[in-house]
Amino acid sequence: MGDMDVAGGGRRARGGGGSARRAERTAVSLETAKFIQRNIPNFEILNEEALQIIEWNADTVLEEIGVNFVENPEALKRWKDAGADVQGERVRIPRGLARKLCATAPSHFTQHARNPERNVVVGGRNLVLAPVYGPPFVRDIEGGRRYATINDFQNFVKLGYMSKWLHHSGGTVCEPTDIAVNKRHLDMLHAHMVLSDKPYMGSVTEPSRAEDSVEMSKILFGSDFVDQNTVMTSLININSPLTFDGIMMGALEVYARANQAAIISPFIVGGAMAPVTVAGTLTQVLAEVLAGVAYSQLIRPGAPVIFGAFVTSIDMNSGAPTFGTPEASHITYGAGQLARRMGLPYRSGGSFCGSKLPDAQAAYETANSLNMALLAGVNFMLHACGWLEGGLVSSYEKFVMDADQLGTLHHLAQGIIMDQNGQGMDAIREVGPGGHYLGCEHTQANFKSAFWRSDLFDYKPFETWAEEGARDTQTLAAERVKKQLADYQQPALDEGTREALDEYVAKKKASMPDAFV
Repeated sequence: MGDMDVAGGGRRARGGGGSARRAERTAVSLETAKFIQRNIPNFEILNEEALQIIEWNADTVLEEIGVNFVENPEALKRWKDAGADVQGERVRIPRGLARKLCATAPSHFTQHARNPERNVVVGGRNLVLAPVYGPPFVRDIEGGRRYATINDFQNFVKLGYMSKWLHHSGGTVCEPTDIAVNKRHLDMLHAHMVLSDKPYMGSVTEPSRAEDSVEMSKILFGSDFVDQNTVMTSLININSPLTFDGIMMGALEVYARANQAAIISPFIVGGAMAPVTVAGTLTQVLAEVLAGVAYSQLIRPGAPVIFGAFVTSIDMNSGAPTFGTPEASHITYGAGQLARRMGLPYRSGGSFCGSKLPDAQAAYETANSLNMALLAGVNFMLHACGWLEGGLVSSYEKFVMDADQLGTLHHLAQGIIMDQNGQGMDAIREVGPGGHYLGCEHTQANFKSAFWRSDLFDYKPFETWAEEGARDTQTLAAERVKKQLADYQQPALDEGTREALDEYVAKKKASMPDAFV
């Protein structure tokens, strides 16, 4: 009788513990992991001689070939005053001048979030993860591929907010095509500011929209705070090869003057916008970044900037971009070394794939891209989750699949912990020959945090998996999307600030007619 009572009590205790663990797993979690701080070495693919050759060749490109600053007379004047040779829209920069100007750019900076616990430090040994940027289409398992709407945009902001391993809300997580082109930036910024409290990106599609981004940020943070701190990062793409257009440079001018961060990023499709060789592409990337960063410092010495490299190759049969390839890895590794030699934060990588669906091709290419970017020393990773079809599509299912896998980057970056607990000698002594570690004291003390565990993948026995509908990963991801959107809780925001943002957006929209081009 006594044994039965004890056994029954034991079963009740285990059942209670199981219930508690189940409740813990199903509870709504708004936790965001801190930005990654690497305790592993960067992978360095180029030796000193190769780096010096590429740096020399990049300066040769700037001096002998030059870069075009189109539709921007003020930029041409600034370059001439700085000592460049300006002929028409072509700017030839004497050897060493661009690098000298770049020296005032900071090696790292803090981007402040409206929730200070979610501030990020960009640069050094850190890695900040931000979601997909720019697709005009979205896809989900039920609706298929379609043009994105503002409702989709808001959903992706919510998913980003609910994703533990994502540090940043991003920017144009999809293009809300149901809103006029000249007004959608207002709705996008409003969504990032109100629906999330993570850091966000500003608009770059026209200089006046960058100005709106600064003004809305001043409403959210306060004018004095924005004047003295960086609260936005923006993506300034270079029209490779070697062309800086007036719209992007106009946006860069706005952000640099306001001390807001800008990613200076060549847009490279090897074989189309750069040479087919790795060293040739790296030369062009470095030349373009040198010119772009130098220009930001002509606007405001000390303005925060990031060395960007968006790199893919081209399929020579179809002309389509390819992702997750060895050549893209080589370029990303090499560009990381060049960025570190300049003392600049580095942007590259992402959940890149060319697949039309979140399938095996997408998984292979994305895994190659994510792990490569971690080892390349990337500091700011745009497109970390949600990217599909070469960047044309923001995928709901792939967003949560990728966001789940970003947890592996956090754990890989921790390296091997060598403190007393990490060495595990107490466990080895306790278990001895022929035993097992499942119940030992060391295992009991560490099992919750010892191994990274996916919140999405299925590890159940075959019979259980079959009984539950034999669901594949995309199906599981679709269920997770629904759960995260249902569980979403909007972060608190001062009512006066919310009203001021609403009023700013309403007044700006009313001040101009809709334009869809």
